[in-house]
Amino acid sequence: MYKQIYVHQDDHADLTDDELASKVMRYIQYSALIDTSRLSVMALGRTVVLSGYVSCETEIGCIEQAAASVIGVHLVENKVEVMSH
Repeated sequence: MYKQIYVHQDDHADLTDDELASKVMRYIQYSALIDTSRLSVMALGRTVVLSGYVSCETEIGCIEQAAASVIGVHLVENKVEVMSH
């Protein structure tokens, strides 16, 4: 049976920091279709900190947009960098 990696039932307000970080990571994987193996998401209250590496500049914006659109996230601090070859 196919299991969704992100479902809107996750959208309740009292998530712990770890639950919110996990939800943001799942949503990035679901919506941005970007390799997230070198990404890290940390939540501090309603602020989400993105860090790690992606393959191009465009992906940085996609990841930030995806994270910002998750219910429960009020601020995104994007520290993601483009991986040098």
